[in-house]
Amino acid sequence: MTRKLTLPDAPRSGDDKRMSAPSARRNMAPILEVLRSHAPAAGRVLEIAAGTGEHAVAFSRAFPGLDWQPTDLDPDRLASIEAWRQADGPANLRPPMALNAATPGWHATHGPADMILLVNLLHLISDAEAEMVLSGIPKALTPGGKAFLYGPFLRNGEATSEGDAGFHTSLRAQDPAIGYKDIAWVRDRLAPMKTETLDMPSNNLMIIVTAN
Repeated sequence: MTRKLTLPDAPRSGDDKRMSAPSARRNMAPILEVLRSHAPAAGRVLEIAAGTGEHAVAFSRAFPGLDWQPTDLDPDRLASIEAWRQADGPANLRPPMALNAATPGWHATHGPADMILLVNLLHLISDAEAEMVLSGIPKALTPGGKAFLYGPFLRNGEATSEGDAGFHTSLRAQDPAIGYKDIAWVRDRLAPMKTETLDMPSNNLMIIVTAN
């Protein structure tokens, strides 16, 4: 699932392995606002593709009752998450674990979770890989558990802004298998679980999934 892509908000590394991504800093507050309204007060969180680790530190601090488990596939991201945890992480933030959620059966070793968080991943992987990620979510969640899927999506097969259209095209140019997923396509693969979709800043969406 790891790809070397040229992205407009590519993370930058510091001297201590901590990476920082402009997009992670921008979307942190809007995502946190949604989590404050919908996340469980206690339980285990599985963060898939935790990236730089900036979200993991901020969100685990905001929810001290949640046991926060960040994961990623990329060794540099895992090192960054651990560096952030060592420098600024609260007690409920676990050391990062390697996880490729685009492989069959990933839920068997990383569940059960009361909450799953997935930020800005689906457009960076293929449809087949995204299906693997999505198919594992209901199996990884506890009954009544919630998943939060944030990112850019197509609506009725179309990008809804020039910026999104340009970014989608640039991703397809780097790898024809990746790019924005249609929101209806994602919802179909999460059925029969209940889904709620919220509009977010910068034309992004948050899909809130509740396990049966």
